[in-house]
Amino acid sequence: MTQSAPQTFAGIEPEQYAKLMEKARDAGIELTGNSGTASKHGVEVAWNYSPESRELSIQCVKAPFFMSAADIDARIRSLVEKAKA
Repeated sequence: MTQSAPQTFAGIEPEQYAKLMEKARDAGIELTGNSGTASKHGVEVAWNYSPESRELSIQCVKAPFFMSAADIDARIRSLVEKAKA
């Protein structure tokens, strides 16, 4: 099991967070609420979003043998940055 450090993103507006949640659901990952864990294909992530501080923290807590936590982190970072644009 591979685990990465949490990634924290500042300035995430509620509308942007809703967009990220929708993208996750479209990909078959059921993220609900402002915090929790979800998994798909051996990848498990934990997240916490604070609408008050506009801060989102996401951590890869488990990666399958065929994928590195660094690759998953890069994908998460890319998705969040696109949502902020």
